[in-house]
Amino acid sequence: MGNVWMVAAVWIGLALIATLLAIWFKISTALTEIIVGTVAQLILGAFIGKSFLDAKADWISFLAGTGAIVLTFLAGAELDPAVFRAKWKEASVVGLIGFFAPFLGCTAVAHYLLGWGMAQSWLAGVALSTTSVAVVYAVMLELGFNATEFGKAILASCFINDLGTVIALGLIFSPFTFRTAVFVLVSIAVFAALPFVTPRFFRKYGGRVSELEAKYLLLLLFALGALAAWAGSEPVLPAYVIGMVLAGTVGKDHVLVRRLRTLTFGLLTPFYFIRAGSFVSVPALIAAPLIFLILFGAKSASKFAGLFPAVQAFKYPKQEGLYYTLMMSTGLTFGTISALFGLNHGIINQAEYSYIVATVIGSAVVPTMIANAFFMPRHLLPRPQPASAGMSVAQAGEMQ
Repeated sequence: MGNVWMVAAVWIGLALIATLLAIWFKISTALTEIIVGTVAQLILGAFIGKSFLDAKADWISFLAGTGAIVLTFLAGAELDPAVFRAKWKEASVVGLIGFFAPFLGCTAVAHYLLGWGMAQSWLAGVALSTTSVAVVYAVMLELGFNATEFGKAILASCFINDLGTVIALGLIFSPFTFRTAVFVLVSIAVFAALPFVTPRFFRKYGGRVSELEAKYLLLLLFALGALAAWAGSEPVLPAYVIGMVLAGTVGKDHVLVRRLRTLTFGLLTPFYFIRAGSFVSVPALIAAPLIFLILFGAKSASKFAGLFPAVQAFKYPKQEGLYYTLMMSTGLTFGTISALFGLNHGIINQAEYSYIVATVIGSAVVPTMIANAFFMPRHLLPRPQPASAGMSVAQAGEMQ
């Protein structure tokens, strides 16, 4: 047990370092955790041994998997039903194009230009089709756009984009069998019942020190996650939909969301993102940097080519349209989830995983920097800015 606690101390220490870096550089904590995991594996592997972090240990895999599931749930729960009802047409058009353009473009580039197999190419297309809710939400909060119709429209489009990624990951890589049919039917029944059962259950038994609400939600996530795994799918897939259907209940309970965030970002997601970063092969990236540049160019170009005309169709001025497009071109959380799914299931190898994750990290940083440096529509910012706008990007990024 002593070794387990030593390894745990190292992982939490890396998480603390990543958080400090996020605060100092004002970027998403998820991003710094991935980078810290990559660098730690490289350095510790060189001086102590590649197995020191023990990233494939069962207990680390469990904590990391739980982090991915709860993080995915929280992302869905952040969807404001009122905002989505008001912006459903725009969010649907922009979000779906934001998914399909890079999904098809990156798949084609990986297969025909890089010579990857069809399964690897589809996985690359799925992983690079995402928009980073973590990054976009952080920037919206920091600057104050979250209080504007413009910012709400971007966030709603992000959710549709990532929903497309979640569905594609399940449809393409999950075998359709009798178990799949059972999983789909049970999931639909649960999704339909949750908005009616959950608020009544919480009103009758919630609000106690025993944290019944958190246990109830974790039971749902684990149960449907287990059913998804039994059906040969990915446990994170139902978590996103559960979050969306409970957005009107859980999403509006700020105290409950805060407690879930504390559990998730304080303990669980550091294991997920640091573990994801530790699987990145730096030697593979150094040996073939052109592959990374091709994938990054494919994602950036396909996102921009699809999104900018779609955004302009809703009569946004050019500066606002460019900012909207660039923010929708980011990627992080679901990109790494998809890539790690591919690695864990043997769809891609570690070198291909490294190229995809490096591309995801690049897409989280570069479009955001360009958008805020050159195309920020400052005239849309509220005056005075709300108190939440004073929050740092690092703090907001932790809120996913």
